[in-house]
Amino acid sequence: MDFNQEDYLNMELLRFTTAGSVDDGKSTLIGRLLYDSKSIFEDTYEAVRKSSERRGDETINLALVTDGLKAEREQGITIDVAYRYFSTPKRKFIIADTPGHIQYTRNMVTGASTANLALIMIDARNGIVEQTKRHSLIATLLGIPHIVICINKMDLVDYKEEAYEKIRKDYKAFASKLNIKDIRFIPMSALDGDNIVNRSTNMDWYNGPTLLFLLEHIYIASDHNHRDARFPVQNVIRPHSKDHHDYRGYGGRVSGGVFRVGDKVVAMPSGFSSTIKSIQMGEESLQEAFAPMSVAITLEDQIDISRGDMLVKQDNVPDQGQDIEALVCWMNDKPLQPNGKYSLLHSTRSARCIVKDVKYKMNINTLSRNTDDKTIGLNDIGRISLRTTTPLFYDSYRRNRNTGSLILIDETTNVTVGACMILGES
Repeated sequence: MDFNQEDYLNMELLRFTTAGSVDDGKSTLIGRLLYDSKSIFEDTYEAVRKSSERRGDETINLALVTDGLKAEREQGITIDVAYRYFSTPKRKFIIADTPGHIQYTRNMVTGASTANLALIMIDARNGIVEQTKRHSLIATLLGIPHIVICINKMDLVDYKEEAYEKIRKDYKAFASKLNIKDIRFIPMSALDGDNIVNRSTNMDWYNGPTLLFLLEHIYIASDHNHRDARFPVQNVIRPHSKDHHDYRGYGGRVSGGVFRVGDKVVAMPSGFSSTIKSIQMGEESLQEAFAPMSVAITLEDQIDISRGDMLVKQDNVPDQGQDIEALVCWMNDKPLQPNGKYSLLHSTRSARCIVKDVKYKMNINTLSRNTDDKTIGLNDIGRISLRTTTPLFYDSYRRNRNTGSLILIDETTNVTVGACMILGES
């Protein structure tokens, strides 16, 4: 088949993350998915084969495809978020292979924050365990629209339908308490390749799709917020050339909604309005742009707009304020400092802030709130109140993951210390 660059660039991108307890087979699943879909190079496969031999593995250990760190290979666990890219004729994919250990919660949050879909692994022998509930709760908290429950190691329970059905019913009962939009279940054996890319001959009682078929066909177009038009300005484009002497464009990524040529828009924070004159993506002129397209927009009027400003529709503006309520996942060894001062980055807008209050710390396993212990340390999640030096234009995270998130930065080290999900104005 001939490679068509334009078709490849226009292919839909699915981001998905993996989660599960240690030894549930996350890395093996991804290795099998890449291998059976012919998405790893021959030299990579050969390196994995030789490494498997040195380790004394009886078969080729496909988990080594993703376990990139030396410490991971030695301990047989995933520590860091491993990103893998592959494509099929149907779609492009970005995989975030995240750790299962509770002490790496921050890594799971990082990998899942932009995911359309989460693969949650369950060992068919063990059923639902505490880690299953914790990862499901975090996936719900992060607003991941699609959850696929991968009931793995079916070969170790003799491919029995009863084992699969029990776990499916148990998980449905647990998930009824959560706000999960879309749940799918697949029985599989990552080690042997059952129902990963190829249908399993050992489970003829299962009539659903294979994992790859599901990843290729699951509907994700509605995952983006196409109601609320949001365009954070990343940079002002002024070519200063003879051909484009008067050109003044605003570059950025559409964070929500749809913008069309001729639309009336408002620039925040100034409040001045204008009409969209043109929309360009590279050399191509467009009539409309929608999330998550990166484009340049020009306006009919000369308005003072700079990086950090936002274009929105006149009749649909985001919340605006300096008092922010948010859930924070803490990512630094040094605990969050009450009344501490931090820099923050919200979309393309930078500001400084102070932590006014810590409302509670969340029990990650149950989502219960601890108001007695308010120390937010590494990998903890808690609710905080922030006061910013300049107003932010935002939506709640549940409404728009792009305009509803921000990061906190240590002013002295310039290190990202917290990832926040905005709940609304206090």
